[in-house]
Amino acid sequence: MAETHVLFVEDDDVIREATQLALERVGFTVTAMPDGLSGLEAFRGDRPDIALLDVMVPGLDGVSLCRRIRDESTVPVIMLSARADSIDVVLGLEAGADDYVTKPFDGAVLVARIRAVLRRFGHAAGPDGAGPGGTDAADEALGGVLVFGDLEVDTDGMEVRRAGEQVALTPTEMRLLLEFSSAPGTVLSRDRLLERVWDYGWGGDTRVVDVHVQRLRTKIGQDRIDTVRGFGYKLRG
Repeated sequence: MAETHVLFVEDDDVIREATQLALERVGFTVTAMPDGLSGLEAFRGDRPDIALLDVMVPGLDGVSLCRRIRDESTVPVIMLSARADSIDVVLGLEAGADDYVTKPFDGAVLVARIRAVLRRFGHAAGPDGAGPGGTDAADEALGGVLVFGDLEVDTDGMEVRRAGEQVALTPTEMRLLLEFSSAPGTVLSRDRLLERVWDYGWGGDTRVVDVHVQRLRTKIGQDRIDTVRGFGYKLRG
């Protein structure tokens, strides 16, 4: 099995070298770059399986780099931020990142988060990265084409159409929509969505859910997913 290729963009030499060694130690292949422009060049040349982008890197900041990557690819992206409450976290998610990790981070936690993202995207998760024990949202959704107003969700072909036009979703957005589609009209809590879509067996930041729901709304219709205050979200049947 081919090793998973990680692009890591971080301007701090100590963090970059230590993290690269930690990831290589568990079986990942790592391309480490010190700034956004060299990171973009490496992304285009190497086409990695996943990108780890520090928010504050010179030349082309991590949020802008994430946008550039997302314009060209649906490869999973994890943002690295020095502050859990930073607006940069939300900006990174809005730019198309799938998850984020706060610095300073424990190497084992970072590896676990990488493997969780890779499982969601169907990539190999490293030598010890066995798949999840439960069933996926895609497995639970009814086969065939599900119709919700002008929205059509093809759970076999993994395609979505709105008013007959194909809608481009990232894999994380698709998994989120499949989770909603498997239980239309049912309120799904943020914690359940974190567990089912993001594969979090532990607590997580619900901002990840909120930003992805908003991104999904812009693509399938703002009125298609309702917010149920204090409880979560539901897809209109």
